[in-house]
Amino acid sequence: MKKILLSLLFPLISFSQDDLLKDIEVVDSNQVVTSAFKSLKIVNLESTKLASKGDFYFVVAHRFDYFNNGFEDFFGLDNANTQLKFLYGVNEWLTVHLARSGFQKTYDLAAKYRLVTQKENGTPFTIVGFNSIAINSELKEKDYPKLKFENRLSYVAQVLISRKFSEKLSLQLAPSFFHENTLRDILDTNNQPILPNPQDNSQFAIGIGGRYKLTSRWSVNADYAAHLNRASSAITKNPLSIGVDLETGGHVFQMHFTNSRAMHEAGFLGQTTGDWGKGEIAFGFNLVRVF
Repeated sequence: MKKILLSLLFPLISFSQDDLLKDIEVVDSNQVVTSAFKSLKIVNLESTKLASKGDFYFVVAHRFDYFNNGFEDFFGLDNANTQLKFLYGVNEWLTVHLARSGFQKTYDLAAKYRLVTQKENGTPFTIVGFNSIAINSELKEKDYPKLKFENRLSYVAQVLISRKFSEKLSLQLAPSFFHENTLRDILDTNNQPILPNPQDNSQFAIGIGGRYKLTSRWSVNADYAAHLNRASSAITKNPLSIGVDLETGGHVFQMHFTNSRAMHEAGFLGQTTGDWGKGEIAFGFNLVRVF
């Protein structure tokens, strides 16, 4: 009798196990895709990587002057522009940061937040929002009597869309909007702008970047941002940056070459003046430490 019951139950048990295994396979194939980028920035552009909940990052970034100055300032190394940045993972989908850089003595506050996550058998992209506000503290009221606080401000809003195509290759697109309240909005004693400029304060750009993993620790990174409504008379250029990342445990060391000396978003998107064709290229590095 026991043998008969076992023979009847065995197919049912097998079918149940098959169903459970199918469910497990579906879950596994729908896992979240991680590590599209190892650092919080590609080079200049923010990446879709966020800090984990409770993680605290300290970033020291240096950007030197252009090579074409030659030996006069040791190929730009005599003139360093430094940025100190503190980041915190509020939770798994929100990272905030506070930074101060030497370029225009700028302070900036930012928030980066995950909207969509790439999955192996689901959403093909990771989508992250990024918003920042920068304050130019270099402007002095004694030089500009009609200076208002809002003249110091710049705002940035970006949508970061990345896809990890393989264990080696990740690419990202970054539609960007930024608004600069600048010197051209400060009025002189005749109520005229002190620096007339045809450039709109509200500007648009599209960024693209990528990472190619060479070894378990080394990768090549690059990013570029095309300004979409630059005034024809503007002297600014599109920022292009190429570099490498080295991962060393709790550190990520980024070394790169770029035509932008500014490191905050509104700075490199709207105020890059270097020309790669003229040798106006700066060496820079970022040291990222997580606690």
